[in-house]
Amino acid sequence: MSFRATVVTFPGSNCDRDMAVAIERISGTAPLRVWHADAELPDRLDFIALPGGFSYGDYLRSGAMAANSPIMQSVKAAADRGVPVLGICNGFQVLTEAGLLPGALLRNAGQNFICRTVALTVENSQSLFTSGYDTGQAIAIPVAHHDGNYYADDATLDRLEGEGRVAFRYAESVNGSARDIAGVLNDAGNVLGMMPHPERAVDKAHGGTDGAALFESVVKALVEA
Repeated sequence: MSFRATVVTFPGSNCDRDMAVAIERISGTAPLRVWHADAELPDRLDFIALPGGFSYGDYLRSGAMAANSPIMQSVKAAADRGVPVLGICNGFQVLTEAGLLPGALLRNAGQNFICRTVALTVENSQSLFTSGYDTGQAIAIPVAHHDGNYYADDATLDRLEGEGRVAFRYAESVNGSARDIAGVLNDAGNVLGMMPHPERAVDKAHGGTDGAALFESVVKALVEA
């Protein structure tokens, strides 16, 4: 079975090529590329990726304008059908603004742009995105964001924790995120948003490969389905 993925590009995306390279490296198949103004996604998709960047210059709120791009109606419909959707950094912001994930991404607690590799803990290794990791595993993944401070009310946070929907957690406070949450899943488990950049950690030449298992998990889950 071939792996049919797509990467959506918004005005201001700057990690879309990184995402496409990572997907091709792991799956062996180059993903299709979709522009935000397209009304429809390609047919028979296995996987949708929303990359990092500064869509629409982060006007209004990070991801707010991109969440209303024409393509997002098709992304929502695909997610509702069970198609896996991954949003990284700005893509995570877009997913929260579009209502595909709970919570919001606020300015970093220190009001500074953070760009470095950070330590994460894998909180849930039972999702299709994380089956290649062990629960409790420590991994190192780069971050690069100014608005990565995850916020949700206590009831939502308790529900995320209780339902096993916290996928990744910062090993130490990085940006002020509630309960040090770095990535969350939707209730169906087919949508993941995270601020760290696994697509930048799939090649030893780039400093590490701890992000590769995320893409390997997705490919394995879908090819073996």
